[in-house]
Amino acid sequence: MLKPILSSPLIRALSRPAARRVVLGSRRSASTSSLSSTLALRTLAGAVLVGSTAYYLSNPILLDEARPRTKLTMGARKLRTQIPFSEIEEHKQPGDLWVLINDEVWDLSQFLESHPGGEDPLLKFAGRDGTPLFNSLHPPGTIEKYLDQGTLDPSALIGTVDASTVKKIVKPEPVENSSSSTQAAAPVKRKIELGEIVGLPDFTEAARQVLPSKAFAYYSSGGTDEYTLGLNRSSYNQILFRPRVLQDVLTVDTSTTFLGEKVSLPIFVCPCGMAKLSHPEGEKLFASAAGKCSVAQFISTNASAPLPEILSGAVSPQQPFFMQLYVDRKHDKTEALMKQIESSGHIKGYFVTVDAAAPGKREADERSRAEVEVASGISGGKIQSDAKGGGIGRSVGGFIDPSLNWEDLRWLRSRTTLPIGLKGIQTVEDAKRAYDAGVNALYLSNHGARALDGSPPALYTLLELNKFYPEIVEDPKCEIYLDGGVRRGTDVVKALCLGANGVGIGRPFMYALTMGEAGVIHGIEIMRDEIETTLRLLGVTKLSQLGPHLLNTRALDPLIADKPSFGPNEQQGSKWSIRT
Repeated sequence: MLKPILSSPLIRALSRPAARRVVLGSRRSASTSSLSSTLALRTLAGAVLVGSTAYYLSNPILLDEARPRTKLTMGARKLRTQIPFSEIEEHKQPGDLWVLINDEVWDLSQFLESHPGGEDPLLKFAGRDGTPLFNSLHPPGTIEKYLDQGTLDPSALIGTVDASTVKKIVKPEPVENSSSSTQAAAPVKRKIELGEIVGLPDFTEAARQVLPSKAFAYYSSGGTDEYTLGLNRSSYNQILFRPRVLQDVLTVDTSTTFLGEKVSLPIFVCPCGMAKLSHPEGEKLFASAAGKCSVAQFISTNASAPLPEILSGAVSPQQPFFMQLYVDRKHDKTEALMKQIESSGHIKGYFVTVDAAAPGKREADERSRAEVEVASGISGGKIQSDAKGGGIGRSVGGFIDPSLNWEDLRWLRSRTTLPIGLKGIQTVEDAKRAYDAGVNALYLSNHGARALDGSPPALYTLLELNKFYPEIVEDPKCEIYLDGGVRRGTDVVKALCLGANGVGIGRPFMYALTMGEAGVIHGIEIMRDEIETTLRLLGVTKLSQLGPHLLNTRALDPLIADKPSFGPNEQQGSKWSIRT
């Protein structure tokens, strides 16, 4: 039996049972056949990635508390009840677009132009039930947020659906091979248990077995030919150690500080979005696992959970969190976001992403599409995206400001007193300019090889810094962080020997999250053991004893620039500084 319409909360977390259906609508010039394409099903998370990720990813992290259902004031307007689903299906044209979400029918024809994720995500669900995809992807409070802001008019709510008329989505039955009376079943791989994981690379296959193919493609894919993806990993293997022996290494200390915050390991959880594709509790479990292991978590602007929900996983008020920040095209939105972030009292600094002026082309993600079937018998359909493919990687850049430039650093500094680092530095020339501009940290990264294929591994840039500007590496006022391709404790120690303060781990922890908090903790403790072992075998007992003297980097020397190189109109360094 349906609850009264005035009790509408509209958002339920993926883990909440019996989530109600909701409806979103919009208008756009598009063919009727495209608008009426069948609702995607793969598994819940897999289909979500193609159909409506653009809507979620185009929204910065939702900072409002995940609230219980609240009443919407509709005045004297009478809302309809028991709307048959067949009537919803009739409203699938531009300018007359209904969508069902959590038992509620919405006419979002007027919301199309103001929809942060663009038109496509709404058009895909015109005249259809978008509940499973919407709830599994959007954090609690999303619709309420737009109602409160006035972006979405409450009058768009038409009423409630007759639940008995809603079509169910079912998986297609396998087709018999007409050339044979019997069909051999594909062998089912035994699930990998947590106790069998002995290294971070083991998490990859374990996650591959349980993640929807679409989700795994999204996590694992790199840009175009994935050349940089391979280099990220191989670069570490080309550096050799020069260990010292006969040293007392009975006790080793792996503790350090990140921008003044104490941590037990020189590693951190990278700011990866969409964590709820790995586990219903998403980034909150990263917070609890990181807290229990005393490591830092970098939170993504595109996190799949509200910030208060993530921070509720912290084990102490002192637990260190840092915020990865995408700057919105509308700077006032970024300013409002920063105010909300700092009001939480938990964020210790910002790392502004500067390597995502345009979304990278990730072909593995683009090729992966989800097949669907509805109870009416329509089967074998695919979610239609556009001529470029069915990937969600391109959706990330919807709200990011491509005009962000060096002058904007002064604007950002005027809006906060927290430390500011730049994430996505890929050349020694930009590192020098950022240092001269007074940033508090350089985060060397190529976006996990997901953006510009052919960009250098962070390790190359770190080697160039040591070669050309050792004073930057040695300056405690500007810390150095990096990520990309890190899978072993030996990788971490090599980066530390070259002057890095902290090393980020992304994909392995996302894969570990498929095993819940225990999986992430296990991954962190694997790294702790490997780092401690590496220190002992190198003959050192604390991180401050590490240095280039313990490495042989000759194999990479031919791949490192001979000198800094600047374009004819490129500014060298910075004429001003934001350092306080």
